[in-house]
Amino acid sequence: MTAEQARDPSAVERLQQWSEFQAVMSAGSVARTPHFVLHQWQPPAKVSTGSGFEETPTLFVDGVLMMGALTPKRWAKRAVTRNLIRRQIHAVSREFEKGLMPTAYVVRLRATFNLQTFVSASSDVLKQTVREELKQLFGRVSAAA
Repeated sequence: MTAEQARDPSAVERLQQWSEFQAVMSAGSVARTPHFVLHQWQPPAKVSTGSGFEETPTLFVDGVLMMGALTPKRWAKRAVTRNLIRRQIHAVSREFEKGLMPTAYVVRLRATFNLQTFVSASSDVLKQTVREELKQLFGRVSAAA
């Protein structure tokens, strides 16, 4: 995180723990493209006890946009490709942060990119294709919000 992002309270935070990823993915998907699925955390309704405390602790902070990128080896064999996809996920999420509801999201790679079309593990063509598809994915959710 850069110093500028640390000062900016609206910056997109990253999911760190596997339990956070599991919780968001169990909430279900909100958008799909041929290669990606977007999962969104649905915060439970707050139930108060008589003393004013919540019965269950919340997993995520209210009002904070959090993003996780899941790129399994099954669909992207090379680490270079997985890193390229992960970087594009976080870059596009920063572009769409104003239109997204402040909650936790996970973008999961669900299919491989054609190896005949994208021979190089990390190319500008692959980067642009991934970026365009992610823009479609986030566009579906930000337009609905």
